[in-house]
Amino acid sequence: MSEFLNIPLFDDDFFKMVFRFFLNTIFLTIIIQWLYYKSVKKRDYLFTYYMIGVIVFFLCFTLKKYELDIGMALGLFAIFGIIRYRTNPVPIKEMTYLFVIIGVSVINSLANQKMSYAEIVGANIIIVSTIYIIERIWFRENTLSKNIIYEKIENIKPEMHDVLVQDLEERTGLKITEVEIGKIDFLKDTTSITIKYLKIP
Repeated sequence: MSEFLNIPLFDDDFFKMVFRFFLNTIFLTIIIQWLYYKSVKKRDYLFTYYMIGVIVFFLCFTLKKYELDIGMALGLFAIFGIIRYRTNPVPIKEMTYLFVIIGVSVINSLANQKMSYAEIVGANIIIVSTIYIIERIWFRENTLSKNIIYEKIENIKPEMHDVLVQDLEERTGLKITEVEIGKIDFLKDTTSITIKYLKIP
């Protein structure tokens, strides 16, 4: 075997890595594009999901060379699972999908020879099927979110919540289920509001 600085230039694990990466990318695309994006219609996290999935896969596959035990694997999974971003809070649904993306990438990279490819593919299919059932069957009346700029800041007071919701429903024609107040600009008398509404069939 050819070596450079006592490091092999090529070994059989290369083909295993390529195949598993291809498999991982297929299921990540199904989860991100087909399940997540078609459900929320937001592109904000697509790049993040793909890149975290790719990095977690290669990181875990590389560390697998050190024969990590289950404790270390779960430790890595927990570390990546609590990632938060300093700019804006990540909604709970997006965090859940992030957790799924990390979990799938860890499974596809760390599965050892005791786990057959049929079991790996089966685990991925079960995860995808579970998300599909929850997203498309159990919760058909799904909620979507939209960011808007609202100028009647006197309605953002807690005691004016019902008035705020009624005003937003009349102006948007949507059945609003939740309202989140964001940044307030007192100079322009405007505020950023995230509304969550029922998806129209």
